[in-house]
Amino acid sequence: MTSRDRLAATRAQRSPQAFELSNVGQPQPSNGHASGESAFLDEVVSIQEGIDHFNDNVRQIATSRLHSLNALDDEGQNDMSKVEELTNETRTFSLQLRDRIMSLKAAPATRDQQMRNNRIGLLQNKFLEAIQNYQRVEQEGRVKVRQRAERQIRIVDPDASPQEVDAIVEGGNSQVFAQALTSSTRYAESRNAYREVQQRQQDLQRMEQTLAELAQLFIDMGTLVEQQDAVIKQVQDVAASVHGDTEKGLQATEVAVRHARAARRKRWICFIIIIICLIILAIALGVAIPVSINN
Repeated sequence: MTSRDRLAATRAQRSPQAFELSNVGQPQPSNGHASGESAFLDEVVSIQEGIDHFNDNVRQIATSRLHSLNALDDEGQNDMSKVEELTNETRTFSLQLRDRIMSLKAAPATRDQQMRNNRIGLLQNKFLEAIQNYQRVEQEGRVKVRQRAERQIRIVDPDASPQEVDAIVEGGNSQVFAQALTSSTRYAESRNAYREVQQRQQDLQRMEQTLAELAQLFIDMGTLVEQQDAVIKQVQDVAASVHGDTEKGLQATEVAVRHARAARRKRWICFIIIIICLIILAIALGVAIPVSINN
């Protein structure tokens, strides 16, 4: 089954939305907000399923590669062909996932932008985890393939030094390796070993290319996460500033209330003092006037 057929079969098993680019960021019908929200959520679900499919491919790559290292010639060749096919499919698929996540990030802002940012951030983190897992699988596979190649080299040239083995594995010193083949007493076995070493050299080159591409993909997504973090930090800074201003406003209000209460108390005290003074004055006049009249 070709890469296209397998991908089509996988899509058929999932919802019709899976692995299709959504119309996020495109002109919406008259009920634009509701329709845009639905399209956004559909695309989020589709990308999540895409990341799951990406992880499935990585698991199949690891399984097929391991089987190829322990299988007979024909079976091993079939497994390596499957690994190459899956690797090419996964490479294309990973770039699609990257672009789709970036498209969500670049969509025009909406009223529920914070909710969208949270969901996009979750997708980014899940995809970064998937990339890291793929890197780990490729690194472990590279170790196993290299060890297999070294064992085959020893069959052809048991006396090869570690430096010579390293040179052959890396693709150099092939002429010396071919000459050792002609002098081997086990020609048929050595010939098979020589062919496998050549195949493993190609496998290692492809794995190096895949690791380089994954590293660049990780940088692309990491940059997007940093941009997202910067936006989130900016929102948090604004929220903190607003909270600080609110706290200062509340403190100023409390001070104003205390001052107002103190002023009211002072006014009441002044009013009471004035009343007392008036009462004392009235008493004094009430006593002084009759005495003056009697005199």
